Formats: sequence, C-alpha cells, structure tokens
Amino acid sequence: MTNLLKNKKISETPFRKEVLAIFGRYNNAIPLSIVEKELKEYNRITLYRTIKIFLEKGIIHEITISGEESNYAVCQEECNTDAHHHQHIHFKCKKCEIIYCVEINKFPSIALPNYKIEQLEIQATGLCQSCNV
Repeated sequence: MTNLLKNKKISETPFRKEVLAIFGRYNNAIPLSIVEKELKEYNRITLYRTIKIFLEKGIIHEITISGEESNYAVCQEECNTDAHHHQHIHFKCKKCEIIYCVEINKFPSIALPNYKIEQLEIQATGLCQSCNV
C-alpha cells in the first residue's frame, strides 16, 4: 500500500500516508468517524480534501446505505480517476453492523430497455460469517 499514492500520482504527504495506513488496517469498510478517532492530530478540512482526492483517484470507494453514515473501503487496483470497477456486493451485518465488500464469482448483468447502465451497485444485509455461528 505504500506505493499506492505514487502509483496514483498523488503527493506522498505524511498525513495522506497516515490516512491510507488507517484504511489498510481494516478488512472492511469504515466510517469517517473511525478515521478521525485514529488520527493523532488533524485538520478537518485537510481530512475531507484527502478523502475527496482518494475517492477521485480510485484509492477508496464510498458505500452509502440508506439512513446511515457513509463508509469507505480500499479499492481494487483497476480503479482510477475515470471510474471505479468493482465486482462485489456491499454486505452489512445486522448484528455487528460491519460493512464488507464481498467478492463474487459472477456479477449479475441487468439490461433496461432504452437505458445505459454505467455502474451497478448491490447491497445486502444479513449475518456475516463471524456472527452466523
């Protein structure tokens, strides 16, 4: 992950490295409040600008579930400035409330007459592997 900023042609500031390291510590999507708690010192505007740049450059993607705080997760390598290319389902566990990006073998294809679908996002809720024991 250390070369991710360089590969995406983003200046490697200590603050950006620290924010990226926080995302790297999680295998699931996290809300901005967790990033804020883990930062030692930060300026809120700098944090929001960093998140915006990470979103625009395809480093992280945003997961919005109706009525909930936005969550963010690290993107796959093929995401870039032009588009995010995800073939996974956003799954929220009803028990632990963690949001996961779950990879699937075949992403469903949907065709709508007279519409051009450019991105498809699927959200699911239930019990995660840990809570479903």
